[in-house]
Amino acid sequence: MPEFETIRFEVDARVATITLARPDRLNAMNQRMKEDLRAAWGIVKDDPEIWCAIVTGEGRAFSSGADVESLDSGGFKKPDRWRELAMIETIRALPTPRRMGVWKPVIAAVNGLVNGVTLDLVTEADIPIASDRAQFFDSHVSIGYVSSHEMVNMARRVPLAVCLRMALLGNKERMSAERALEVGLVTEVVPHDRLMERAREIAALVCENAPLAVWGTKMAILRGVGLPIEQAEEIAAGYLEVVEQSEDHGEGPRSFVERRKPAWKAR
Repeated sequence: MPEFETIRFEVDARVATITLARPDRLNAMNQRMKEDLRAAWGIVKDDPEIWCAIVTGEGRAFSSGADVESLDSGGFKKPDRWRELAMIETIRALPTPRRMGVWKPVIAAVNGLVNGVTLDLVTEADIPIASDRAQFFDSHVSIGYVSSHEMVNMARRVPLAVCLRMALLGNKERMSAERALEVGLVTEVVPHDRLMERAREIAALVCENAPLAVWGTKMAILRGVGLPIEQAEEIAAGYLEVVEQSEDHGEGPRSFVERRKPAWKAR
């Protein structure tokens, strides 16, 4: 297990919990946190004993976004093609579940303020839930930055007008947890003190299902988004065919007939 400086990583009952842990900086993301998150998501992806993951924050913020003090303050840089390519690669390497190839279910438990780059951890979560104290905003334009991948991802989760309002108002307005629920950014709002309890309840329910079927279903849905329906159905059929070759595929009907709880093996 790697030694983490900026996050806590715990596994219990097949569920990994990743907690952003720089509360003195409102869990702002610096280079070390990026490295810690990459390592953590790598474990979630590769460990067969982990079937689901929860990501949350310590203290009063989920994350305030990028640590502004760690950004390059050397002034304006003339754009060139090499820098453009480097920026594209940087976005691809961001430590988020989708970019890290994590196809196991991810629950985001948004405990407070969330801004900027770490909005990706919410929009890439499969089941995002929020504390009633949560607030969402994107401050990029307020500090002279273009909101790029953050709002591109957001526009796939909420109505376009809602996304544009958040992007263009910057730090001048914050979206409440209740509004986030209304527009589909989160799936549930719970009292703050029950947030992690509820996240673990949801994770436990997910883990009662056949893990390979769950992962295949997630992949089938996400790989088909935006494609013509015929292509999307072909992709889904491919995942179905793969999972049909597993031991768990036979265990489901067998346990139903035998009137017992299924013993999933994730193989």
